[in-house]
Formats: sequence, structure tokens, C-alpha cells
Amino acid sequence: MRAMILAAGRGTRMGALTESTPKPLLPLAGMPLIEYHVRALAAADIREIVINVSWLGDQIIETLGDGQHFGVDIIYSQEPDEALETAGGIANALPLLGSDPFMVVSGDIWSDFPLHLLRDLSTNAFSASDCAHLVMVNNPEHHQQGDFYFVSGQVTESAYSYGRLYREPVNFDTNTNATVWVKSTFSGMGLYRAGFFESVSGRQALGPLLHDNLDKGRVSSTLYTGLWWDVGTPERLATVERFLRGSSRI
Repeated sequence: MRAMILAAGRGTRMGALTESTPKPLLPLAGMPLIEYHVRALAAADIREIVINVSWLGDQIIETLGDGQHFGVDIIYSQEPDEALETAGGIANALPLLGSDPFMVVSGDIWSDFPLHLLRDLSTNAFSASDCAHLVMVNNPEHHQQGDFYFVSGQVTESAYSYGRLYREPVNFDTNTNATVWVKSTFSGMGLYRAGFFESVSGRQALGPLLHDNLDKGRVSSTLYTGLWWDVGTPERLATVERFLRGSSRI
């Protein structure tokens, strides 16, 4: 399968850190943030990677090159100076992503989620009636309100469990053995079908598309309780830096 790393954003919340360096190249424990994603995809045996670029994108291209150093093939999807937002960026890259289900990873997160689970899901258990499968996580301190309700009919002691997503509790039937339902946060990782983006033209956020398909019951999910950070501010970047420096992961 193919995967896309979202790397075109300006990163304004990073302040001065991204004035001359694109956010995906900010160093994290001695390695550019985006390199963690490339290496994780390679470890999951995903060899064809599309990366969208805009703000200071030439630096990303120069740093990663064609991906051969990492054992992958990287193709770049160039966007205008004003990036196309998440949905617009993915839609713009569809000719490079092909017609099969593909994986998308946000460039400004860090997680130890095993990406091979999404790879396997794309061929074994991704229902033809679903247009997306999102990885959800427990709500972080900066986003306590969460995004969507994860609903599952089983309790598991594993770090990940499978279920479905809804915008509101009233949208699912509480009499269908829904033993787990929790408001959770979208991790920035997921599987998509190309048809999910067929209505997108130009600059567009992902949220409205998700809301529409959630209401139609077309989004499945994995809830992951392992390590995950939204590395969107200098403070959170420093938090992940401290964690990695104190662990054996570097």
C-alpha cells in the first residue's frame, strides 16, 4: 500500500522555530520529526510514500531526497504558498496515491502506534462500506473535550481495540451491546479510500468531510492507548524531547 505524510503546514504555533525551518524538520532528540514517520512506515513494510510540501518545502526535499537512504520511494506533492489544508492536500495528491486504500499520517505528531496494523487492516478487515478508518487516542490535556465518540462491543486489555466512530452518543444504539463508548481524540493517523475526497476542490479542511461521513456511519476506528503526542507547540516538542532523551528509543 501507499502512505502519505502531511508536511505542508506553516506551523505558526511554533513561533520563531518555523520562520526558517519547516515544522517537519524540527529536530527531536537529534532527528528531524518527519524522519520518525518515514522510518516507522519503512518498518511497517510500506515502501511508497507521498509527502506534500509547501512552506520551505525545498528543505524537506533536500533532507529526505528520494527516500532510498531509508529503503523507501518518496514522491513529493507540491502545493501553492498557501497550503491546501488537510483534505485539499490529500485530494491534490490522489493521482500519486492510486485507487487502493492508502494511509495518511500527520507530520506533527509522535507516536509508537504500530503502523503495520493499518497496513494489515487495509487488506483484511477494512469494510467496503467504510470510506475511512481513524486511529483515536485518549484525550490529551490540551484537548480534553475530544473529537468523536469511539464505540465498541468488546473490552480489551490490549493497547488497541476496534470499533466505530460517531459524532454524538444519540447517533448510536445503546442497545447493541456497546460496552465501550468514550469521547476520544483523532490521532492524525488513518486509512482512507480515494472516493472519500471526490467532492474536494481547492483548499479544504478535513473536518467537514469527516462529519458528513460519520453521520452516514461510514467511519470505523482503532482506539490506541499507547504513546502519542501532538507536537504542535514548542512546549509539547520539548515534552517529547525529554521523553525520548530519557528512553532507549533513540
